[in-house]
Amino acid sequence: MAVRLSHSDHLRADGLSVAYGDRRVFSDLDLTVSPGQRLGLIGENGVGKSTLLALLAGTSVDQAVVDGRLARPERTGLLLQEPPYRPSDRIGDVLERALAEVRAIEHELDAAAAALGDPTNADGAAGAAASARYQAALDAAERAEVWSAPARRDELLEGLGISGIDPDRTVGEVSGGQRSRFALAALLLAAPDALLLDEPTNHLDDATAAFLETRLRAWRGPVVFASHDREFLDRVATGLVDLDPGRAGALALARSGSGEGPGGLSPSDGLASAGGQVFGGSFSEFLRVKADERDRWQRQYEAEQDELVRLRASVAETAREVSHGRGPTDNDKFIAKFKHSRTDQAVSRRVRNAEVRLATLEREQVRKPPAPLEFAGIPSGAHALGEASGLLAQVTDASVGDRLAIGTLAIAPETRLLVTGANGAGKSTLLGLLAGRVAPDRGTVALRKGLRVGLLEQDVRFADPDASPRALYARTVGERRAEQVPLSGLGLLAPRDLDRPVGVLSTGQQRRIALALVIARPPHVFLLDEPTNHLSLGLATELEEALGGYPGAVVIASHDRWLRRRWRGEELRLDAGRVAGASVAA
Repeated sequence: MAVRLSHSDHLRADGLSVAYGDRRVFSDLDLTVSPGQRLGLIGENGVGKSTLLALLAGTSVDQAVVDGRLARPERTGLLLQEPPYRPSDRIGDVLERALAEVRAIEHELDAAAAALGDPTNADGAAGAAASARYQAALDAAERAEVWSAPARRDELLEGLGISGIDPDRTVGEVSGGQRSRFALAALLLAAPDALLLDEPTNHLDDATAAFLETRLRAWRGPVVFASHDREFLDRVATGLVDLDPGRAGALALARSGSGEGPGGLSPSDGLASAGGQVFGGSFSEFLRVKADERDRWQRQYEAEQDELVRLRASVAETAREVSHGRGPTDNDKFIAKFKHSRTDQAVSRRVRNAEVRLATLEREQVRKPPAPLEFAGIPSGAHALGEASGLLAQVTDASVGDRLAIGTLAIAPETRLLVTGANGAGKSTLLGLLAGRVAPDRGTVALRKGLRVGLLEQDVRFADPDASPRALYARTVGERRAEQVPLSGLGLLAPRDLDRPVGVLSTGQQRRIALALVIARPPHVFLLDEPTNHLSLGLATELEEALGGYPGAVVIASHDRWLRRRWRGEELRLDAGRVAGASVAA
């Protein structure tokens, strides 16, 4: 089996199927996105969003068996969650490489113009060929915005908040958020005909997210993106596709006559899908519709199971009536002469009718709705420090190079602190300082004796990609703790993924494993760096709610707009490594 690829002004998948061994990611997916349409991919971590984007981009997927047909514009650009740059790459070189295709298009236009002006191509077939070549080159140059490349580069760097970074710096010398924004700038600068974006708002603050939203709404070609950012989905997507395989039963129910009212699932103009369903409303509306569908699915499943029990009992009882095995008595013989034939026919009809209804329902019954993956919360087991009051940690007059300078920061047992600020403001550096992973150049970081600090980092890297989550978990937290708090009980991974190699799991699934490794032994101070990145919206919401009752201090660094609006604790705002403000929510 293989993928057949062709070129089109649309992004299209026909009968696309992907499997890893005996695990099928999706089957017979049909998808069409027209120029000017922006399709948001949603669904649980691991349902295949990144895989679908890679395939649409023409990228091979390791260890996967793929079949189907794909069509895409010849110049299709893909933004990966992790930028594919080496630490030694210069920022200026990254941007210049992004313009390579634009430069090539410009050179072809010059060559086509020269050929068109050649006297030997003035007439006949040669002239027609030269004219067609020039027109094609001119169209390509207009789509790639060849003549505005320098101005666009400056505008993109400014809009994404990275214009002040020296282009001679290397990728390894800038923060993870800055690397991601340079990757986004490079992609947009190349001006491909179609855009494929994997979690594009990770590491973006309010201003840069708004800038990207404006850019994408004006994009002329088809756009497909995977995102966990509800606001971004609401503001940008013209349609949504949920790849969660659990939707199949609900959607079948919606089509079966249960009554799909206003706001139900429906295709959007220019978008089509099978194997995942397109929804034409906003993401907030989609969540309500999805909850209603699941409720209807559950009710139909329960009703059909009750009906199956009744039919099976009816068939068994009627069959006993027919084959009671008792021969007729002398008194029965006279009556049977007139009634026996008619009674047998009626009983046989009832048996046949019940058997037909039973066979039909057994064949066509909706499957049981899969149990939703739900975060089970923070397990018990944090060791007390003795005192119920007093400070756990205190930072005093500490600085780290030009990345962070902070006067005094006190962390108490019940602290709930949200650290905000633009990328490069020092949020991750502050968490690293509290975690003991970053040493201050000046000042002190005092921790209470016996304090255990846990850090959920932005970027997850596992040294052994072949290890399973279950083995990695036991190795990290210890066999005894793994038995007391099993990984399967945390609600962070589906049972089918517990024994797969971590290297083949999605970025979101790997982030869930990293979260499990921290909360298995709840630390006294829990530090989370952009905790909602790579997590599905449902899981991110459950995590936020669980942190509200966490049995220790919580410090979160985030620019998630939804999280910030709902925050009810203290807030510390950083600007260029310094405290720009602090507040306590009312």
